[in-house]
Amino acid sequence: MSSPESVTSSITVLAENIGGIDSSEVTLEPGVNVLTGRNATNRTSFLQTIMAALGSRRSSLKGDADAGRAELEFDGKRYERYLERRNGEVVFDGDPYLEDPELADLFAFLLESNEARRAVRRGDELRELIMRPIDTDEIEADISTLEAEKRDLDDRLERLEQLDSELPGLESKKRELENEIETTTEEIADLEDELEAFDLDVEASRDRKAEIESAFADLQTARTELESIEYDLETERESHAELERERDELEGELEAFDDDDHESPDRLEGRIQELRARKRSLDTTVSELQSVIRFNEERLADDGVELDLEDHVESGEEDDGDITEQLLADDDVVCWTCGSQVGRDRIESTLERLRSLRQDQLEERSELQAQIDDLSSRRKELRERTQRRGEIETRLSAIDDELERREQRIEELETEVEQQRTRIDELESEAEAFENAEYGDVIDTHRELNRLELELEGLEDDRDDVQARIEEIEGKIEARSELEDRRETVEAELTDLRTRVDRIEENAVDAFNEHMESILSILEYRNIDRIWIDRREKTVREGRRKVTQTAFDLHIVRSTDDGATYEDTVDHLSESEREVTGLVFALAGYLVHDVYEIVPFMLLDSLEAIDSTRIADLVEYFEEHVDCLVVALLREDAESLSDEYAYVREI
Repeated sequence: MSSPESVTSSITVLAENIGGIDSSEVTLEPGVNVLTGRNATNRTSFLQTIMAALGSRRSSLKGDADAGRAELEFDGKRYERYLERRNGEVVFDGDPYLEDPELADLFAFLLESNEARRAVRRGDELRELIMRPIDTDEIEADISTLEAEKRDLDDRLERLEQLDSELPGLESKKRELENEIETTTEEIADLEDELEAFDLDVEASRDRKAEIESAFADLQTARTELESIEYDLETERESHAELERERDELEGELEAFDDDDHESPDRLEGRIQELRARKRSLDTTVSELQSVIRFNEERLADDGVELDLEDHVESGEEDDGDITEQLLADDDVVCWTCGSQVGRDRIESTLERLRSLRQDQLEERSELQAQIDDLSSRRKELRERTQRRGEIETRLSAIDDELERREQRIEELETEVEQQRTRIDELESEAEAFENAEYGDVIDTHRELNRLELELEGLEDDRDDVQARIEEIEGKIEARSELEDRRETVEAELTDLRTRVDRIEENAVDAFNEHMESILSILEYRNIDRIWIDRREKTVREGRRKVTQTAFDLHIVRSTDDGATYEDTVDHLSESEREVTGLVFALAGYLVHDVYEIVPFMLLDSLEAIDSTRIADLVEYFEEHVDCLVVALLREDAESLSDEYAYVREI
């Protein structure tokens, strides 16, 4: 069948040290290729060579070789695979046709060891085999990604709905503003006409009008400047008040320090050094006491010093037996300091006093260490306080300088405010003088005209803002159709992913049942009415919980001679029937997983259990679904096949 990976040219297969092959080069053709010969003629090894070049690791290296090679060349491309024995294992390398051979191993390389065929022969669970290439974890990850995208699209569409509902209000607001603008514009035009109607044609009148306009302009400018100066003055006063608050806080913190404590870190350092010297002296004493105690304990355990008894014998003393008895007495020992014989209890008493003295020294050392730790903490605290006091004093000095500068600036601004207010009073007096003159109506008209012009400017700004918002919303709403299309696509992809496993299972069952029915009809197994797979759900335990899983049940229906039907099991199928069922199951997997799109080859082997006529029909049936079918047969089985096939009789 035609596919993206169709084979259109002859295929050259090269094998070196693969299986039982030393070296061989064979040419195959698109379509059906039949490898014929007796048993043990390297037909299976040749199929393993093709498998290796295509990417499978289920090929073997020749037993007496350390390295081998498989090569496949067709359609102007070459695929090589190298096999090498390392540390008792065969390692694969090279550039094969497939990066991942799992699908091909399961459903295209149908040798006797093929898992699909073996699963049917053994009556194993078939669903696991069909679903093995499906990465359910990846599907779940894709579902999670799409669900997140769908939530984002829903949020964006919801926001667009809200924006869409905002448009009518904005349009209404825009119309109101345009009406107000139109009304204000008409009023301005009326005032301008009114000004024109005044008798101001003479040059003097024009000069007077300019004088009036200049006076009002100066007054407005002066008021604006006053506002600016007052703002600066208020800012300076706030900064001044903030600095005063900070100064009060720092002064309070400074007063909180204990000024009566005249301890200095240097004096504490001297005291710490004295205590450390005392502690070192105690350490030495404790160490020496420990050595003395240990030495005496060891001597006491050895019953005192060893005396040379031979010296006593040579001196003629006859009481050496008594001396020996004394040395060996349980309660007396020889003092190792003076050599006299003393009671053990006296030495133990002395040792106890030494231990007590050592313990006293240890306790004193602990007390000294505690004093050292306290003084060190106090010294650290004093240094930190001294450092903090210095930081506060530095900051207070800076604050005083800053306060002085700001007070001076406040005085300057207050003076400017007074001066500006005086100037405004003068300008207002001038304006009032104009108003009391014969041009009072003109001045009133100018004042109203200026107000309306400012109002018009504000209305136009508001209208422009509303228009900009409308255009912004309309621009976003234009993207709604794209978002809705994408949401539909995501929804469809989610549905596809969520049902993908079910669809693959259904398609696999349908494919098997359809092809099995056709094959049984073609091969005419008269005592088999039907073989089909039924999908069912079963409850299984995973850890502490129960889950529902799908299972594939293989059903076989037979008929008796009197026409009665009954259901049988795989165990009761003949070897031929089991092999055909296994091959059809593999073909269903081949088609369901579109294996023909990734590898254009299918390999068949170990068909001896099927009679030659049925083999011919089976090969013809498989030929319809494969670009290049390579089948290994015994010579007698190959005789029933079409003469149009390509035959390889020697490898």
